[in-house]
Amino acid sequence: MRALISVSDKSGVENFARELVGLGYEIISTGGTYKKLQEAGIAVIEADEVTKFPECFEGRVKTLNPYIHGGILYRRDKDSHKTQAKELGVEGIDLVCVNLYPFKETIEKTDDFEQIIENIDIGGPAMVRSAAKNFDSVIIVTDVADYDTVLNNLKNDTNTVEFRRDMMIKAYEHTAAYDSMIANYMNKRFNNGMGAKQFIVGEKVFDTRYGENPHQKGALYEFDKHLSNKFITLKGEASFNNMGDISGAAKIASAFGDENAVCIVKHGNPCGFAIKDTLLESYTQALKCDPISAFGGVVAVNGIVDLDLAIKMNEIFLEVVFAADFTPEAEQELNKKKRIKLFKQGTKKLELSNDDFNFKIVDGGFVYQDADKVEDDEVKNSELKSKREATQQEIKDMEIAYKVASLTKSNCVVYVKNSAMVAVGMGMTSRVDAAKAALRKAEDLGLDVSGSVLASEAFFPFRDSIDAAQEAGVKCVIEPGGSIRDDEIIQAADEFGMALYFSGKRHFLH
Repeated sequence: MRALISVSDKSGVENFARELVGLGYEIISTGGTYKKLQEAGIAVIEADEVTKFPECFEGRVKTLNPYIHGGILYRRDKDSHKTQAKELGVEGIDLVCVNLYPFKETIEKTDDFEQIIENIDIGGPAMVRSAAKNFDSVIIVTDVADYDTVLNNLKNDTNTVEFRRDMMIKAYEHTAAYDSMIANYMNKRFNNGMGAKQFIVGEKVFDTRYGENPHQKGALYEFDKHLSNKFITLKGEASFNNMGDISGAAKIASAFGDENAVCIVKHGNPCGFAIKDTLLESYTQALKCDPISAFGGVVAVNGIVDLDLAIKMNEIFLEVVFAADFTPEAEQELNKKKRIKLFKQGTKKLELSNDDFNFKIVDGGFVYQDADKVEDDEVKNSELKSKREATQQEIKDMEIAYKVASLTKSNCVVYVKNSAMVAVGMGMTSRVDAAKAALRKAEDLGLDVSGSVLASEAFFPFRDSIDAAQEAGVKCVIEPGGSIRDDEIIQAADEFGMALYFSGKRHFLH
């Protein structure tokens, strides 16, 4: 039996090769892997002894040879193949262990195109695909984490076709993801990221019990290990719908740096938000915005949940609490609620992956775009359009209202007072309806919005929204501007003595 080992990630390779030798395998290797195994005292044959052809072109060609690929690909169940292999002097290769040149790491550390090109693996993917194609006879290993599994199957005589088939699937996933990364990089570099093909590759984190509804299947996939590293389950099982709400709440709560921000979300939209001196105060104020919707909601906490906050949270039913972390006492307290789900990042403050792109499914395909990012200086750099300037507290409230509005489903308006959201209207077909719905709910809950700041994620097409804001007692408004009736909006603000700012940037979220 023979095994070909050629890996970029050399962790654990010495022990793996040594164990294979102990099981009767002859080891073939190349380049750095060959050198490492030889230095470790492991019997190893260099690939050019097999190919009868020297490594050439500065290492670009090593294994692209019939003695390698023939040994991997010939079918052991066909007499004609076995006969031809014998005639050609091709010996079988029964296990291929390959992981590929680190293309991702290369593009992260350099913009040197020549160096990037040289880190595109050719022979590696070819060997992986060959071994995977002949999985009926050959074991393909592409993941360091699988070394022990492979060895156990070989030692226990459980090297079944089903096992090899699983390794085959994993191998093709590996090469597909690798080629996708290269294609996406080239399109980003030369075609503004919008090439003729777009590849979206995720790695499964876990299956959800079902999708949006019980009759649908679902699973969570990640980019760049963010969720594997920073989504830690303490209690419960995250559902498909939970993950969407957690993401939305975390984006808002984490948008304010190190501030003690708490966001409550229900069905994808915020129903409470506040920033106060403590997380307990922030949660208490956030809850006042809409305690009815908050029941059964998802809470994101930009910090560490302590016992006092946990006790307060346990006063109502919350489905999910997602936080940077929990104290042991807080976790114990929250665990008293049977149905609550607890997840953390294991950090001091919430940290987002800040993906560079996003996409939406449409019938027959998807639309793809650069991710929308709300910059920290957008409010600071907004243009004063009214005669009255905002006070310092209004500026702080503007920043909160503006960021929350930018991360809330359009059409939306957000009212913030003293660093807490007091009303929100979202997902409406009319901006006026969004404003009125927010005020109507605030009135029903007995919330005073007078003196608040109003933010809209898109311009007001008519002054009627400003008129409604005046009736509610709003003192400051921020919106992108850009309407053909901007002069009317400005005139209305001056009539009412409001401070009016245009950010110059629209943040639709559909």
